[in-house]
Amino acid sequence: MKGICYNCGSSRKGIENICSNCGSFFTLKPDFKFRTSIKENYPYISDFISLGEVETPILNLDGFSLKLDYFSPTFSYKDRGSRSLVSYLKDVLPVRGITKINEDSSGNAGSSMAAYGRKAGFDVNIFVPSKTMQSKVNQIKSYGANIIMVKGTREDVQKSAENAHGFYASHVLNPEFRDGIRTLAYEIFMQSEHMPERIFVPVSAGTLLLGLVSGLEHLVESCEIKEVPEIVAVQTELVSPLYSEVQKIPFVDQPDKVSIADALVSKRPLLLKPMAEAIEKYGKCVTVSDPEIIKARDDMALSGVYAEYSSATVFAAFRNLKRNKKSLLVITGNGLKTP
Repeated sequence: MKGICYNCGSSRKGIENICSNCGSFFTLKPDFKFRTSIKENYPYISDFISLGEVETPILNLDGFSLKLDYFSPTFSYKDRGSRSLVSYLKDVLPVRGITKINEDSSGNAGSSMAAYGRKAGFDVNIFVPSKTMQSKVNQIKSYGANIIMVKGTREDVQKSAENAHGFYASHVLNPEFRDGIRTLAYEIFMQSEHMPERIFVPVSAGTLLLGLVSGLEHLVESCEIKEVPEIVAVQTELVSPLYSEVQKIPFVDQPDKVSIADALVSKRPLLLKPMAEAIEKYGKCVTVSDPEIIKARDDMALSGVYAEYSSATVFAAFRNLKRNKKSLLVITGNGLKTP
């Protein structure tokens, strides 16, 4: 595996997550062919931390499919990234005398990192916005992590975690988290008789988008698939920095308005540049309104799929586009997280 800077191409020398040459961020690039044994696609991890993960199912409906990624230990796709990041950190931090990790999250990543971090034996501090839903706060606490409520913006929460004592195990900055999302692409490939032509994903900080694209590119480079499917990145009308970047228009923050999609809150995503590059190369970014999200979630529930509002964005977006391509929608979080 090669760790290289998104911006200048410099090689990563250790466990740093910021490039000393240009201040940008690192990504991990597989330098081997895809292997059907998922663990063999992660040579930098000696022993995976496990909470009983399984392949998440694909539900085939009328003209489209749903990848139910909330069939995960903490009911969110974030477990893919947490598993790889924490497994890696268990190899490299204790030998450096580090036993405490800090993470900032709007909820789902915090629950996931709390679960895997505690399983690995770390002391875990999770920093969350003061307005985080109580159901998500309770889940984080249930794993034995310390929770710190931070008033202010999402960026204020990040700074608090970054400046705390211990290792900043950011799911956004540490490339091992994004790299864990490659498994989503591998599962879609191995579970599908024919690859979807279009994949819908909700987008906030960008870890899902970039990890999925990395896995799909690896499959292309390994001659397993011919091309990366069209990627449709979905954001809310109220929080749409990627959409604005791709459309070359200013993103106007509306601090007095809050979307019902509480997991899609990154207004100044650190990975905006590579996110935009991925979408400009492979697809498009669209936005959906809160009424569309609510209607989509209610209708999905009648199909037996109870998704959180942030996940229902993809069904709302799917409805707004022509159904001229075989589509797969990634359902990232369980509805019980946001009842």
